[in-house]
Amino acid sequence: MVFKRLLGALGVGGPTVDTVLDPSPVLPGGTLTGQVQLVGGKADFEIEHITLELVARVEAEHEGGESEGVVAFDRFTVGGGFRLAEGEQRGVPFSVTLPWETPATQLHGQSLGVVLGVRTELSVAGAKDKGDLDQLVVAPLPVQEAVLEALGGLGFGFKSADLEYGRIGGTGQQLPFYQEIELVPSPRYAQQVNEIELTFLANPGGMEVVLEADKRGGFLSSGHDALTRFNVSHEGVEHQDWPTIVDGWIQQLVEHRASYGSPVGFGSPTAFAPAGHGHGDHHDGHRSGPGMGTAVAAGAAGLAVGVAGGMVAGEVVDEVGDFFEGEEEEEG
Repeated sequence: MVFKRLLGALGVGGPTVDTVLDPSPVLPGGTLTGQVQLVGGKADFEIEHITLELVARVEAEHEGGESEGVVAFDRFTVGGGFRLAEGEQRGVPFSVTLPWETPATQLHGQSLGVVLGVRTELSVAGAKDKGDLDQLVVAPLPVQEAVLEALGGLGFGFKSADLEYGRIGGTGQQLPFYQEIELVPSPRYAQQVNEIELTFLANPGGMEVVLEADKRGGFLSSGHDALTRFNVSHEGVEHQDWPTIVDGWIQQLVEHRASYGSPVGFGSPTAFAPAGHGHGDHHDGHRSGPGMGTAVAAGAAGLAVGVAGGMVAGEVVDEVGDFFEGEEEEEG
């Protein structure tokens, strides 16, 4: 999905830009490659900088309710310092590294409903303009995929995924937002929790897995949220018994009733321990961002395929297109 637009800041006759991303999905912390294709205008122009900006559609909660907006979460200068002749066609290849916390937008080729983009900005003769916006497709890391596969095998169903503006206390979160994957509980836990929310916070050494349960209230107690987090390593993913590990996490989450900041142990700690983090690295935290957003339908790995919010996979793709087109119109 590529949008070409005349550089409005330079008026009619200015150069145009078309950024083409390599088609394969990129991984969090991985390398994004492609080419910025320029076509000269009706005169020569000095191209001072070519900048790529990673943007995300996020949800934010405020006193008036919830709203959606666009957040830029990284910038890269990939070229510049040359003269683009009248009518000249020039390609500028690039290779940039995505942040480790970049959220996944798909799983096994199926959209999760999360919208990311790469926006191209040209600085020409002192004027700047955002000339192109392209969809960014990100696949999950092996350890993320393993956790999701295990949840599916345990009977959990995928409900929705979105990006929430805010921070999760007690974690090493770097970006100003986090991805939240909402799951329908398996029959085993359906009487104890309404839903489970999952967040991955990856880093070069491993990944924090944050689990939050919206717990059902009992006869003498009201329902409340419980949140725990665990550290895992990128190494040796294929050698772990993920169904057993993840089921242990869920059991601990459901049983957890301690207040924020109180440590809670769990069984089989060595199965959870990443390299360099000790055995059983488990913490509690809290989210400072908003709650769940609009539900979308998508099948994720072994997670049960369901339809939520009346949307189907094709409509998710349309929604992505509408988002980008809206961005183009707002900035045109």
